[in-house]
Formats: sequence, structure tokens, C-alpha cells
Amino acid sequence: MSDGTQYSVGFVGIGLIGGSLARALKNSGFASSVSAWDRDADALEQALKLGIIDTASGSVAALMQTVNIAVLATPTIACESLIIDMLKEPGIAQCITDVASVKGDLYRRVVDAAPAGAAIYVPGHPIAGSERSGVAASDAALFEHHRVILTPDSNTDPLALGLVQKMWAAAGATVQCMGVEEHDNVLAATSHLPHVLAYALVDALAQSPIRDDIFRFAAGGFRDFTRIASSDPVMWRDISLANRDALLSSLDGFCDHLNTLRSFIAARDGEALENIFRSSKSARDEFARDLAMRERGET
Repeated sequence: MSDGTQYSVGFVGIGLIGGSLARALKNSGFASSVSAWDRDADALEQALKLGIIDTASGSVAALMQTVNIAVLATPTIACESLIIDMLKEPGIAQCITDVASVKGDLYRRVVDAAPAGAAIYVPGHPIAGSERSGVAASDAALFEHHRVILTPDSNTDPLALGLVQKMWAAAGATVQCMGVEEHDNVLAATSHLPHVLAYALVDALAQSPIRDDIFRFAAGGFRDFTRIASSDPVMWRDISLANRDALLSSLDGFCDHLNTLRSFIAARDGEALENIFRSSKSARDEFARDLAMRERGET
């Protein structure tokens, strides 16, 4: 919830994440006004018609002259050049943040290219999303009871960090800070790897000679496991390449574990197989309990 202080918030990119955050900040009273710039003129027009933003800016530079808080909410591959432009012309902005799911290379390049402005840059990543995309899919409740990770360092302006924390809290999120490298390793395992696995499974089955029967008889378990394979392929291509090293490490570890499971099945070692299944069930059940508590606002 907002404490009553209002800010003008600007978005560079107004898709699912940017649109959802804009809705949440308006609903909470945190934002006195919301503006946006996007390369896609149709997205800007749609955001205006839906009342998600109040004004559309003609350029990034123009937007930066009118907002207290600037949020970069574009696909990962577009972040670097845009955030540098924003930092080089900060205007009246007290802080600049982003929502990119890979932080390491982006942060290092931004600091090298715009050292004078980097203090007000607070790298961020909301751990929330949807297989749907676009501003029409935006949802003011998207971040409620979800975590947002910020990755500031010793050079980050404390006032900028505090304002970004306050913004995400107003959207209903729980904010946590961690190091850039830790963030990329954690997200490789918990988000990027599962997406790659979902895409790989669907692609492998789609190329099977019995694909028609496979998809005809697939049911809820297959649907649930592969839901995220309906996500934006271009976005996930860019994320996979941007976090290549951490993702490769996670993939290698998973492949080793999968080969261990294969060896147990080949050897008809039911006891070893059951032990892994029981351990996995216990870990998954604990995660589900924790997630349910977070969604009820109990943690």
C-alpha cells in the first residue's frame, strides 16, 4: 500500500510487466501520473485506450524529463542500449530501474558505459509473469504476494534503492536484495532451466512419429508441465543466451541427474528410484506449502 506520497512514473516499454506494474501503481495511489514510451505505437495506443497510462511520450529523452521514477520494461536484448540512454539523460528522475531477468552482463556494461548515472540505477527483477504477453494481458494483481529481487551494489544511491523498494511494495510485492551473480545463478535454476525443459519436451514429442496419438491422449499432467512452453519464444531465446553460462551449468547438472535416473531404470533399481521420487515429492510439497503461505500473505 502507498503511504500517500505520489510520484510520476514512466515506463520504457509497456507490455505485460510494464502494464501490470502501471495498473498496480495507479490502483494503490503510488503514481500520480503514468507515462510511457514504446517502439510499438499500437501498444502505446492500446495502453492509452485501456487507461493504463495517462500520456504517451514521443521519445525516451522526453519521458525522462517528466518522471520521478523510470522503469525499463522491455525484452532483455533491448535493455542495454535503452538503459544507457536513460542514464545519460536522467532528467528529473530520482531513480531508474528495470525488470530484466538476467542482471550480470547488463549491469557490468551499463556501469562501464554510464558511470556518472549508475548510482541511481537499481537493477530489479519481479518473480512473476504469465505465458501470455502484451499490454492487454496486464493485471494489477500480478505482483501481489510475489517476490521482487533487487541487485544493488555499494555504489547504489540509498535514496534510489529506497524509492524502488517502496514502489514494488505499493504493487503488493515482497522485495529482497541479493548480488548480481547469485541472482543469475538462482534464476537459471528456478526459471530459465524449467522453460528450456518445457520447450525441449514439447519439441521432442512434436517430432515423434506418433505425435498425433501423444497429443491426443495427453491430459492434465502434460498440460501443467508444459504450460510455460506457450511463453514468448523470442523473449526466452534472448534470456537463454544472456544467461548462457549459468544456464549451461544448470543444464549440465540436470543432465547428470537425469542420467542417474536413467541408470536406475535400466538396472531395474526400484529402491533407488523410489528414494529419489520420495525425496522429490517431499521437496515439492514443502515448496507448495511455502508458496501457498506467501500467496495468503502469511510470510
